[in-house]
Amino acid sequence: MKRIINTGLTLAVIFTFACTGGKTTDVASENDERAEPVRTMKLDNQIIARTVEYTATLLAYEEIHLVPVSPGRIEDIRVEVGSRVRAGELLVQMDRTQLQQAEIQLKTLETDFKRLDTLQKVGSIPQQQYDQMKSQLEITHSNVEFLKSNTQLKAPFSGVISGKYFESGEMYSGAPVPSIGKAAIVSLVQIDRLKVLVSISEKYFPLIKTGMEASLSSDIYPDRTFKGKIFNIYPTIDAVTRSFNIEIAIDNSEGLLRPGMFSRVSLDLDRVEAMLLPAIAVLKLQGSNDRYLFTEVNGQAKRISVVVGQRFNDQIEVISDELKRGDNIIVSGQARLLDGMKVEVITDNQ
Repeated sequence: MKRIINTGLTLAVIFTFACTGGKTTDVASENDERAEPVRTMKLDNQIIARTVEYTATLLAYEEIHLVPVSPGRIEDIRVEVGSRVRAGELLVQMDRTQLQQAEIQLKTLETDFKRLDTLQKVGSIPQQQYDQMKSQLEITHSNVEFLKSNTQLKAPFSGVISGKYFESGEMYSGAPVPSIGKAAIVSLVQIDRLKVLVSISEKYFPLIKTGMEASLSSDIYPDRTFKGKIFNIYPTIDAVTRSFNIEIAIDNSEGLLRPGMFSRVSLDLDRVEAMLLPAIAVLKLQGSNDRYLFTEVNGQAKRISVVVGQRFNDQIEVISDELKRGDNIIVSGQARLLDGMKVEVITDNQ
């Protein structure tokens, strides 16, 4: 019985071989040889602005906390929070008792000195006595000017009062105000101009110049862009963060921005040639941040690792030493590819 079955199987194999003309069909091999349809584009360099973006907090262009040199009674505070003041305007009047005493002493010394000056001209007094009186007069005059500047606190620049920490008649002790961590009777800020302090990576140090323009945006005004200029570049680089600070002045003549607001600052550092591709051409390796793409070379897919640069709407900058102008970049069908697979480039006419 076994012999009959084996004979039947042998005949079946011979019959099948004869019908196929002596050829065997390998389905898996045919699938391996099938070319994947893809679309490609020629790689070309484009001129782009090398832009960097940083987040920053808006600061008053100038801010000062006004205090006298020594503690004393506050005679009169002439401003409130939000008051707009001009440069030189009197803001706080301190107690003038010491000033008035010094002014009386000065007047007395001036009268006495005039008498001595007359006597000195006719040689009636020793030169030493005259010199001593003159020195005393100069010291008293200097003391009066000092007391004037410390009993009358004036605005050093035009701005807005941002803080008032005492009331008229109270004693100023010289202790720091807890909310600002500094001693102050009133605080003054300039907000017609603002500034931002930005920490820049050290690799951009050769490109940053004083006077360079910057663009600032705020989530509060999504449709507005504010212009600024770099006015200060810090001379040293932080050894820990490998960065350096710059200050950018922002025109705020419209009064739309305020110190403390969150903002984004963009700097166009240079115009350079870069390789731009549709963002869909670049793939990401699952489980990592590695990016790659495929090129078509002689009907085969070649995988190339890339570094992603700036994004420009639906295009993205790619950086790789393996890419060059004129390469055929696969921009459609690449998700199914492996390195070395056969591909067929199709066009929209096919």
